[in-house]
Amino acid sequence: MGSWRLKEMSRIYNCNWLEVPWGDGDLGSWADRSPLHEAASQGRLLSLKTLLSQGYNVDTLTIDQVTPLHEACLGDHVGCARILLEAGANVNATTIDGVTPLFNACSRGSAACAELLLQYGAKAQWESCLPSPTHEAASRGHSECLEVLISWGIDVDQDLPHLGTPLYVACVSQQIHCIRKLLYAGANVQKGKHLQTPLHAAAQHSSTEIVNLLLEFGADINAKNSDFERPVDLAAPSSLVERLLLFHEATPSSLCQLCRLRIRNYIGRARLHLVPQLQLPTILKNFLQYR
Repeated sequence: MGSWRLKEMSRIYNCNWLEVPWGDGDLGSWADRSPLHEAASQGRLLSLKTLLSQGYNVDTLTIDQVTPLHEACLGDHVGCARILLEAGANVNATTIDGVTPLFNACSRGSAACAELLLQYGAKAQWESCLPSPTHEAASRGHSECLEVLISWGIDVDQDLPHLGTPLYVACVSQQIHCIRKLLYAGANVQKGKHLQTPLHAAAQHSSTEIVNLLLEFGADINAKNSDFERPVDLAAPSSLVERLLLFHEATPSSLCQLCRLRIRNYIGRARLHLVPQLQLPTILKNFLQYR
């Protein structure tokens, strides 16, 4: 991963004030890219093993503090990542821009690398300004990575000031598979970025499927953003989305929908995964899980 990629991430996350400590002790080679980085980035497992046996530092750094593990995860080389971790690689190593191997795995869409990193103790969520693997997966449409993160107990409503929630990011990027994963996991359909809700973001695009999905999970069509605009005010005039929102505005929610939302809210997000264990007919359990 070259410095251009790190600079791009820095712009995306708008964390110019961020200061990442350089640490102390032996930080390894400061060559821009070592043979270990090259082998990891290209998925050359045998070369990687040979270099490690020759004494290369598993956490050798580039000038931007990129480790071989960062490279392996960005390349979706799970075998190389495993060898590096078994050799003692720092699973939570951060670059000068705060990027972790887990972020790289989610950026690439490597669910296998993400699962492996989490098994070795990767931290899924950091301070509010550091690049977020969850938001990255949601924005790029990597629903399998998102599913892995959810299974490890991440906060699906993590709210970053510069990005909003993962659901909001997914709506901005129109990643419907990720939107479904987040909503099924109990993400708050009203939480977006400041006063801008996920439905506001969805209304600005042409996907009636996404708008319908948010409404099915109880999105408030009358929510107002900081400019006192409702979602319908942001929809393109005479568009299908505008018509859909106007229809829902004039049509009350069904008793069936209200009951499901009420029960799911009562169960609570942390316990939604226990719904299959309830002593209820399968049809009711499927109903509560939107199946």
